[in-house]
Amino acid sequence: MALPEVPCGQPHRIDTPLHLGSNANQRPRAGGNRVHPGANGTTKNRRAQQVEVLTGDCRTVLRGLDSGRVQCCVTSPPYWGLRDYAHPDQIGAEPSPTKYVSNLVEVFREVRRVLRSDGVLWLNVGDGYARNGGTGNCGPNAIVGNTRKLIQKRNCKVPDCWGLKDKDLMGLPWRVAFALQEDGWYLRSRVTWVKKTAMPESVRDRPTNATEDIFLFTKSPRYYYDHMAVRAESGANLRNAWVLGPDPANNGHPAAFPRELARRCILLGSRESDLVLDPFGGSGTTGVAACETGRRAILIEINPDYSAISQERVRHGSKARVQATNPQFLPQ
Repeated sequence: MALPEVPCGQPHRIDTPLHLGSNANQRPRAGGNRVHPGANGTTKNRRAQQVEVLTGDCRTVLRGLDSGRVQCCVTSPPYWGLRDYAHPDQIGAEPSPTKYVSNLVEVFREVRRVLRSDGVLWLNVGDGYARNGGTGNCGPNAIVGNTRKLIQKRNCKVPDCWGLKDKDLMGLPWRVAFALQEDGWYLRSRVTWVKKTAMPESVRDRPTNATEDIFLFTKSPRYYYDHMAVRAESGANLRNAWVLGPDPANNGHPAAFPRELARRCILLGSRESDLVLDPFGGSGTTGVAACETGRRAILIEINPDYSAISQERVRHGSKARVQATNPQFLPQ
């Protein structure tokens, strides 16, 4: 499979002019992993990035991580009932959306534990429509063996819950957000991701969906947020509507979000050399963005195939970043 070269260390072009600030003058945290030696042992005067890809169920893997280790989490869990990621324990295949929400609360309770006291969480959750009669086109009914079948319709046969009616928008992003808020998270902002290229929908009775929600959660009322890291050219504070297109190349994952989205979240929520986490690593977009911005990262992915894609993409990204700053030093 041909994988895209990831130009770490260079801005990703977007139509809306933004000034991407630099944290280069800020002192790294004590104990930060500033140098990751290459295979040849070369470590002097060079800060290569360390991205660790762990394969397994994030609910299990997270319990093995030390508390207070992570500065920023950027992630997008599988949307409920939309796709089959080819694993029997996958999140998103629950028999009801209520169970989906409770599973995510369990995951992010562990994420909150591993965050530093001033840590932040950027969370993307997708929505869907209820259908209370007939055979559902998503949820467990849509899973066919180990195939990665793209479910074209988000109309889900929902068990009796929440008082939903046929064709109701389920409001899953906000239901997850309020559940996390009730579990102890501080809900600080909702960013609307406006997609330049939206997935076509054969609907005649409502507009085609072209936005998704990105929530900013924090562990405590006082947290790290670098408002100068991403700003408009005028110097104005970043607004909560981000117009972003898809990445130009296919990365082998059916639901990857744009690298620029992950990069903005990382720049705003962490310093150079800080540790970034993605418990639903997918094809490694968060890891590539972490490499690009000079952070370390831990990615957790339940599907070994996607873990391999993540490792390859991060490897390409690390080479590109280091080569741009020092052609004599390339990780093996």
